[in-house]
Amino acid sequence: MVRAPVSEDFRGQLGRAGGKAAARKRKLPSRFPAVSLVMGPEAEMVPGEAPPPGPGSPLEGETAATRKQRAWARRKAFSLFVKGKEVPAAGRCAGGGGGPRWRCCRQAFEELAGIHRHVALQHGGDIGQQAGLAAEVSPSSGPAPAGNGDGLNGHSCSSPEISCTLPDTSHLSYEDLTSKVGEVLLYYCYCEVKDPEKLCAWQKALCQHLHLTGKVRVASEGINGTVGGSKVATSLYIEVMLSQPLFKDILGKEDFKSSAGGAHCFPDLRVGVFKEIVPMGIDPKIVSYKENENARIPLKLESHRIHLSPQEFHREVEQYLSQASQGQSDTILLDCRNFYESKIGHFQGCLAPDIRKFSYFPSYVDENLELFKDKRVLMYCTGGIRCERGSAYLRSKHADTVGHCGTSINFVPASTAGSLS
Repeated sequence: MVRAPVSEDFRGQLGRAGGKAAARKRKLPSRFPAVSLVMGPEAEMVPGEAPPPGPGSPLEGETAATRKQRAWARRKAFSLFVKGKEVPAAGRCAGGGGGPRWRCCRQAFEELAGIHRHVALQHGGDIGQQAGLAAEVSPSSGPAPAGNGDGLNGHSCSSPEISCTLPDTSHLSYEDLTSKVGEVLLYYCYCEVKDPEKLCAWQKALCQHLHLTGKVRVASEGINGTVGGSKVATSLYIEVMLSQPLFKDILGKEDFKSSAGGAHCFPDLRVGVFKEIVPMGIDPKIVSYKENENARIPLKLESHRIHLSPQEFHREVEQYLSQASQGQSDTILLDCRNFYESKIGHFQGCLAPDIRKFSYFPSYVDENLELFKDKRVLMYCTGGIRCERGSAYLRSKHADTVGHCGTSINFVPASTAGSLS
């Protein structure tokens, strides 16, 4: 085949046209955003980060400084998340260098690119939540010095109400944090939480950092958790929770009930923000655990709620049984648990509502108000949390003195079981 000669002018036109096309191509956005695995201040985007907002985006009005802070917070959150999955040197193969350097979702990773890719694809939502915490620190001010104990892995991220501290685990081995010989913790704390989303994100980061599983409910009225892990991990968890300024002078070590178990007792970790930390179906703003003048339902001034120790509760029960046998008791012993829990075991002479779940408790009280008229009420449940809201609801209905042990978990080991059936 004979090629026709091409003039120099035609070649020049082709070159200019090709250059313009290439320039237009460079300006066109890629159909799939690039994933950068660079972790450092020079990185433009972290894995899973959305491109800058375009026209019509809800973030279109952001200033350059805000976008910079958001990107910085996401880079920091990503870096901290990856660091939290790092296997301590003591947990790797002897001789150093051998064995996986990171573990996540029951997978092992030896290359940095591998763990970055996994986190970007599988934990984008977690990174977004933790980025909200990191954003509390302005990137212009830079991170706080490491080791100050007041932030995520040494970085400051606190407000007067919530501190975002993660404990240092560099001295612990992977086996220490993941041992199947562990325990399950049950706890709750009623307190005013001004930023439930922030507390939720910190809790999720903390539990993941310590390899804990279970469920944690966060609300504006407090926190309620059941978590399982190794004894080293649960001990660290309690220590960090007690150092949290939000729970200072409210939560004590004795408020964490423990039983044999571990992370294997739960399929996964679930941490979320809810309206109530225990679902009673009544807005906490209407019937609150708090006894204050802002309650929307007026309370009788003589009504009050008493927290009893297991020993005090035991004496009250004995007195109730003695008086009830003579038909002279002015007290009701109320079981706040569900019917299937009461069937397993309950106090003699107690009033056990036939309810399937706690959200039926208000209806039961409303339908049986005459039972509580001019009566003292002693209450108990499994962990104490239902008694808190239940007693508040009874007080809102003008029940007289309400006292409760708080938890049958504490009562049985501390008292004789003679009054149980």
